[in-house]
Amino acid sequence: MKTITICGSMRFEEEMKRIAFLLEAKQKYNVLQCVYNIDNLELSPDEKNSLEKAHFRKIDISDAIYVIDIDGYIGSQVEKEIAYAEAKGKEVIFYSNSNIGDTK
Repeated sequence: MKTITICGSMRFEEEMKRIAFLLEAKQKYNVLQCVYNIDNLELSPDEKNSLEKAHFRKIDISDAIYVIDIDGYIGSQVEKEIAYAEAKGKEVIFYSNSNIGDTK
């Protein structure tokens, strides 16, 4: 079973949750997700840094990243995550190139 980390803009939060479920249930991936600030809490720079480090650590322990690029959108943070994954020799899978969206 391949372990993947979901990478995508928080504007796609709901889609990322749905896609993560489908990736595990239908594609048999082990999915590491982002954490979601559902209460819209104000975060300090230290807290933001800690979350970023945790996400990059998830990439470290994954076989690949799965980029949620709905309508071709990839934000600057996700661009950094892609570059990091590539530098670590990780596979980069793009939602737009997959058929997971066809599975409802």
